[in-house]
Amino acid sequence: MKLAVLHDFLETIGGGERVALTLAKHLGADLITTDFDPAILRRLDMAGVNVISLGPLVRRPPFKQVDASWKFARARLDDYDFHFLVGNWAHYAAKRHHPNVYYCLTPTRAFFDQRQAMLSRFSWTGRLVARAWIGVQSRLERQSIRHCDDVIAISETVRARIRRFYGRDAKVIHPPVATRRFRFKELGDFWLAVSRLYPEKRIELQLEVFRRLPAERLVLVGGHAPGDMAERYVARLKPPPNVTLLGEIPDERLADLYARCRGFLTTAVDEDFGITPVEAMAAGKCVLATDEGGYRETVVDGKTGFLLPPDPDRFAAKIRELDDSTLRAMKNDCAARASEFDESDFIKKMRALSG
Repeated sequence: MKLAVLHDFLETIGGGERVALTLAKHLGADLITTDFDPAILRRLDMAGVNVISLGPLVRRPPFKQVDASWKFARARLDDYDFHFLVGNWAHYAAKRHHPNVYYCLTPTRAFFDQRQAMLSRFSWTGRLVARAWIGVQSRLERQSIRHCDDVIAISETVRARIRRFYGRDAKVIHPPVATRRFRFKELGDFWLAVSRLYPEKRIELQLEVFRRLPAERLVLVGGHAPGDMAERYVARLKPPPNVTLLGEIPDERLADLYARCRGFLTTAVDEDFGITPVEAMAAGKCVLATDEGGYRETVVDGKTGFLLPPDPDRFAAKIRELDDSTLRAMKNDCAARASEFDESDFIKKMRALSG
């Protein structure tokens, strides 16, 4: 069978990009996307993946997202026997491309569960325009999902959103984590966070935690797509001296940071699933996460990490009480838990969907 994996954009590194590339690599599928940065293939050791670009997009949101949805809706990919759709815009190709399965990272959160939070970032005139756009696009999104032959959720958290906002049920297949890439090397002198730099990731919460811990260090890895509204958010962040922002880095260096950090922080709002805490556990490291969303499906509270309210004082207090012996004692449980989400299970289940 000739397989296609369709994914929104391929210009920055995040969980969705890793899912699409892993699927294409292991199933021998073509990856069809927009705004393709070839450097990503080198950074993620995915040089063998055949990527076909539908072309560049308008840079400024929301025109970028509208442009992506139109490119997928107008695409004519007649040479494929099966289509995997990944992301928030690639599903617009579903109407003309069957059989297909939609691997749903989440219903577009700005349209649904985070609608009010998104609107609050605009002036009152901007809110009027944004509200009208959301009204139109959310209806179009629901209509598009009706053309998907099957819908797969990445977590029980996302499955509940699919049922609520799309009116469809979904099976759950957790996203892939290449656990073999990670190892425990030492308990270093820094904590690690890996995240896109967007408001819903609560980066400011992480900074506040370490303002309260001047004797501790945080290394924050991650970036954002060029030209989007995250640039304003990042510009407003004022990291304290004990926080280092590295941006996007090669996978080899990231694996080394996992191997040498003391532990891992992750603080997103109702996270869809969260690949990075599983990567940290694969490296035998304790995870401190907000007590919500997909983190509840991966982190075993008190055994592989701790689930905490989104309060900088609570995070800071937990870091103060975690000594070396406690962190080392969690190493084996962390690695065992991470192995339950290894990419081999994902590949087997996704391959079965295509027949």
